Amino acid sequence: MTLRLRLLLAFTFLTIVTAAAVAGAGYVRARDAIVQRAQDNAVIETTNRVEQLYPLPARAVDAATLDRVAARVSGREGQALAYGNGTSAGGMDPSVITAELRSLVSSGRVGWQRVSYADGVWLVVGMQLRVSSGAPSGIEVYVLRPFTSEIAFVDELARNAWLIGGAVLLLALGLGFLAARGVLRPVRELQLAAWKLGQGELSARVPVRGRDELASVASTFNSTASSLEHHVGELRRMEADARRFVADVSHELRTPLAAMTAVTDVLDAETASLPGVAGQAARLVNRETQNLTRLVNDLIEVTRFDSGTAALALDDVDVAEVVRTCLRMRGFSEVSASLPDGVRARLDPRRLDVIVANLVGNALRHGSPPVSLELSVAGPSLVIEVADSGPGLPDEVLPHVFARFYKADSSRGRSEGSGLGLAIAWENARLHGGTLVAANRPGGGALFTLRLPLDGGS
Repeated sequence: MTLRLRLLLAFTFLTIVTAAAVAGAGYVRARDAIVQRAQDNAVIETTNRVEQLYPLPARAVDAATLDRVAARVSGREGQALAYGNGTSAGGMDPSVITAELRSLVSSGRVGWQRVSYADGVWLVVGMQLRVSSGAPSGIEVYVLRPFTSEIAFVDELARNAWLIGGAVLLLALGLGFLAARGVLRPVRELQLAAWKLGQGELSARVPVRGRDELASVASTFNSTASSLEHHVGELRRMEADARRFVADVSHELRTPLAAMTAVTDVLDAETASLPGVAGQAARLVNRETQNLTRLVNDLIEVTRFDSGTAALALDDVDVAEVVRTCLRMRGFSEVSASLPDGVRARLDPRRLDVIVANLVGNALRHGSPPVSLELSVAGPSLVIEVADSGPGLPDEVLPHVFARFYKADSSRGRSEGSGLGLAIAWENARLHGGTLVAANRPGGGALFTLRLPLDGGS
């Protein structure tokens, strides 16, 4: 359930409870007032009619007197009944007069009571008549008046209360929706800004309105975003400076390394004629110079990827022939290669050569023979799988195997590799619009799978 819906339901619930309480209290008070006023009017009217009979000349209670009294007090809508000396007269049904009302009237007081009669609500009013001397006449008068119009008015009042309550509920829903929308607008703005910030749009900010808690949260978010933007900008600047420094150093080293390589090649050619320690030193210098040259070339290649200047030189090539040439030029004769003819693709042959050389070289250095290479086609992609028969890659190594300068064995010497080969292979695969993944074979050994589009990613 969303926060907006919860706020709307809470607002509606409070409105319903408040409206019901106010409407209920108002209805009860109005009903009581209407009923009480109607009863008072009926009692006053009946009393006035009875007073018009004063003074009775004597306490002569006979049928004629009772008939005359009942006729005088009944009125147009009511019915009357007159009691005296055990007899009664009038058109009123005596069964509607309760014992409680008879007892009250017999005591000399005016009494009234609502009763259900003839499928409606009626009001019975009773009192005693007195003679001219003020003494009781022995006659009790009861008048039955319809109370239906008053009850109908009360029912109409209840219906109107329900209708007004329904209208108030609809209005409350509308106001609640608008209120929830207004209250949650800063939350939505904050959510959108946080999403933009997560997507890397560090300039995202939220407007600060008022001085409430949400405004405080928005202000804190803006301060945090500004600080984050500043620190990330500094980190990016430092990273750019570091990359530029590496690129500059790498390029500056190429010239002296070229001279050193030429010298070490001469020394390497003469190592056989050099005495023991001198020959070993010459071979060591030559090997380390070659390693340093490869490292510098790898660093230059990495800086091209980082700067976005690396580009593909696409060509329609025979993939099997490119792989064979790679294996032959690097002396990887112990690799078992399955290279079917006729597999042609549009790709950069130099970068494919780099990928295959790094994968096979890594398998030979860190895996166990035999090392196999298999070329195949799967739909729109060519697939090259390089596998070794070693123990495989530890689970904690797999997520980092293509990271730069990452070495699974921290004790491995510098001469065993720079840690950039697999990273460069992965970047070249990505540049082609392909993938390079590492896994372990069920039977043991590491498996690297390269997938490149046959059409050059067009």
